[in-house]
Amino acid sequence: MNDSASQSPSSDNPDAPSTKKRKRSLWRGFWLTFLVASLAYAWYSFYVPSNDVAWAGNFTLAQQRAADSDKPIILYFTGEWCVPCRIMKRQVWADQEVTALVNDQFIPVALDVDDPENADLMERYNIVGPPVIIVTDIEGNALRWQVGGMSKADFLELLNPSNPE
Repeated sequence: MNDSASQSPSSDNPDAPSTKKRKRSLWRGFWLTFLVASLAYAWYSFYVPSNDVAWAGNFTLAQQRAADSDKPIILYFTGEWCVPCRIMKRQVWADQEVTALVNDQFIPVALDVDDPENADLMERYNIVGPPVIIVTDIEGNALRWQVGGMSKADFLELLNPSNPE
């Protein structure tokens, strides 16, 4: 009688422990998948490969190089926190075709919008936020520009001198 009394609660629901294990296993799988997907998205959003673009250190240096080489300047207004900028750095600036074209025909300079030294340039070109790409002549007069992130094809089209914006 003692054995039947101790077994009666478990005989009402014989598979309760296995159901709990199954639910726990499903939730564990869900959260593990969520964690992996979140980490992958964060890596994708913030990973920026190196590139071989010959960046000028600042606008003054870019103007000097442009005057020496008679090449237009590319002003790239960017920010460390700017996700579209990081995507462009990964998909546009790291591309070998873009690198070759920019290094051959332009003087590029990356300007951090959070750097106080770039405040005058931001005011001059009326920059509110990144990313902004401006192609200028040697004196810094804007020839073509694009506000916002862009694809490689759009960027190459922007660099085309027969494409006035």
